[in-house]
Amino acid sequence: MTHDARSALLRAALDAAERGWHVLPLLPGAKPPALHGEASCPRRGECAAGHRKWEQRATTDPDRIRAAWSRAPFNVGIATGPSRLVVIDLDMPKPEDDADTPCGVTSFTALCERAGQAVPTTLTVRTPSGGRHLYFTTPPGIRLPSSKGKLAKKIDTRAGGGYVVAAGSITPTGLYEPVEASVAAPLPSWLLTILKPAPRSVQAPSVAVTAQSRRYADTALSRETHNVATAQQGGREAALFRAARALGRFVAWGDLPRSVVEDALQGAGESAGLTASECRSTLRSALNWSIAHNQQRREAA
Repeated sequence: MTHDARSALLRAALDAAERGWHVLPLLPGAKPPALHGEASCPRRGECAAGHRKWEQRATTDPDRIRAAWSRAPFNVGIATGPSRLVVIDLDMPKPEDDADTPCGVTSFTALCERAGQAVPTTLTVRTPSGGRHLYFTTPPGIRLPSSKGKLAKKIDTRAGGGYVVAAGSITPTGLYEPVEASVAAPLPSWLLTILKPAPRSVQAPSVAVTAQSRRYADTALSRETHNVATAQQGGREAALFRAARALGRFVAWGDLPRSVVEDALQGAGESAGLTASECRSTLRSALNWSIAHNQQRREAA
């Protein structure tokens, strides 16, 4: 990568931080986080008091950003939860989708029409596939979870527990670039109402159990992503399949959002040499199977 391209990625990270958005480095030319997991945590620096996962380590500190991006031409991730953002991901149909599957833009336009609302104008980033990321801010004190398909088909959201690839980042399929507006608008109240999680009717697990489960899930995500990204030719699809089967249980138990698992393994699979369609097909079948067969939490082996 040229020096100019590397400088542009640093500038993209700093620009996001200037907006108050917490950034993290992603693997060069890919989408998974370029941060150590709990198993390989050095217990130094920002992790001196204990391992901090990627959402906690995302930062707006320009000195830390310059130090990180001086080491490699990292792509830029924005941790949407601490940044108080909801990013609505309007995806394009995949090769395995039905022929009449609408794109996310069409689905979102139809959703707005059914709600009697105009399509909101806000900061919009075009993805390499031709999709759109619509950036919105959330009201103080409101924390929304990430979601998949909750608004409509081919529409996901990145919020708490999720991240989005920032404008200026580059993958083998192209560039993430802003195409509309320059400011993230407040999330419309009617969308906020839809995206708010329903009140839980069952007793939540204790804080200690929940924290332990999520730490284990984060470690597993880091390990499985590494296994897929480093898989050798001839075993890449099998590695991706095994990883999705292993991580699907954490999605079923609520420890990891499905969108985070899919993004991490999709990026790792493409980095290893699989095509985007091969990754999507394998991930869909393996995750669906694992989620369906792991509805009851059990102790991890």
